[in-house]
Parts: sequence; structure tokens; C-alpha cells
Amino acid sequence: MSFRNVFAAARAFALVGFFALSGFLASSEPASALTGAATVRDGNSIQLGDVTYRLDGVDAPELDQVCIDDHADPWTCGIEARDQLAKLINKRSVRCDDVGPEKSFGKRHRAICTAEGDKASLNEQLVKLGFAVAREPIKANVKPAAGEAKTASAGIWKGCFVAPQDFRNGKKDGALLGAACRQDRDKEIRAVLFPDELTMPPSCSIKGKLAVRARVTGNIGIYHLRGCPSYPATTKPDRWFCSEDDAQAAGFRKAYNCRRPK
Repeated sequence: MSFRNVFAAARAFALVGFFALSGFLASSEPASALTGAATVRDGNSIQLGDVTYRLDGVDAPELDQVCIDDHADPWTCGIEARDQLAKLINKRSVRCDDVGPEKSFGKRHRAICTAEGDKASLNEQLVKLGFAVAREPIKANVKPAAGEAKTASAGIWKGCFVAPQDFRNGKKDGALLGAACRQDRDKEIRAVLFPDELTMPPSCSIKGKLAVRARVTGNIGIYHLRGCPSYPATTKPDRWFCSEDDAQAAGFRKAYNCRRPK
């Protein structure tokens, strides 16, 4: 084979490799966008079809999380955050631009989602209303809204709360946030934000219990389903979950003695 033929063959092989690699990289990219009717799962998660998205850069109170309002009364801020997201969508079609899988949230993907007819994303609007906080490191698409909400004491910022991540992890000594937090009432406030008995949110009957032994499997706790022998014995749960996906996304594993719920 002549040098010219060898060079041509090498060049053809290189081009085939380049296009194959390009195709692999393209296939590994997340889906660009999905549009459809939205089901609100919680304050920062929506479902389109069979895909669940977490609003990128946003962290809303959990459904079982308690906050304190500006009158020093406890309120179910996680449920309110979910309801506020539903109001923002108002039964309109939603477009979610996928920015990749959420490693710490099971099968969920992160996305920037926008309701039909809106210019501002749901991510930005929810933070601006004060029913979600910006996740660290704060992203440019929600940074201005986060500053406005805190300055205006909007939503949960008008009272006192702990970051959703601190609540999920049971970090009772985390920073207190909001305009109504009082250093001279620190102990009393934390007792309200981390009550001995959490109220079960509607239709969220899965019990979660923080457990050191769960760390063996890389989890922070164990969840118990109705019908499990351990369910009635699990008193004062640390968390309530609406689905197994939610429990697993929060770092809890199923109790080994659990069977399918009755």
C-alpha cells in the first residue's frame, strides 16, 4: 500500500472515530426540553409525564417542614410552598429545560421550568415570592430574586425558619433564617422548627426515622410503609414522605422487614 493510501485510510479512520465520539457525547447529553401538563410534587419539584424535575438552583421547604410566621405562630410552610408553585402554574402547560440528573435526588433531573405565557421561570418566581431559597452556590438565574425576597421579607422570610437542607438532615443547630428570628428565643424557636412529633401532611403516610445504622448503606435514615411490621412501632417519625421516590431521594432506605403496602 502506498503512503498516499495509508494516509487516506488513517484519515478516514480518524473521521469515523470523531463522528462516533461526537454521537456518543450527544447521546450522553440530557434531553433538551420537555413540555406538557405539570403535576406539582412539592415546593420545588414538578412532574411532566414520567419525568420528575427539581427546579434548578432552588430549594423549597419540605412538605412536612414547619416554619414560624411573623406572629410567632408555627405554620406548614412546606405545604404552602407547594400550593404557591401550583398557583404559579395555574393549570398551564409547562416547559422544562433539562440541565442534567440530580445525583442526590434519585431519578430526578434538574431543570429550568417556565409556565406557558411567562417570561420569568418558575425557579425565579418561586424564589422571588419567598417560598424557596437559592441553593448554594447561588446561580445567576435566581440570584437577584433571592436578594429581593430576603430584603422584602417575602414568604417564609417574614418569619423564622431553617434551610430545607438542614431540616432534611435533622441539623437542629443550623442557622436560623428570616426577619422574625430572635436570639433570646433560640431554644424555643428550635423546639418549634424541630418538634418532637411532626404532623403528617395529607396523603403522605410514609414514616422516616433517622438512624446511624442506615449509614452502612450510605443513607441517613430508614423509611417504613403501611403494612410493614415496623410501621406501628415507629413512633415520632423524623420525617413524613408522600412516596418511596421522595424518601429515597432524601437519603432514606426501606426497612428490611417491609413488604408491599396493603
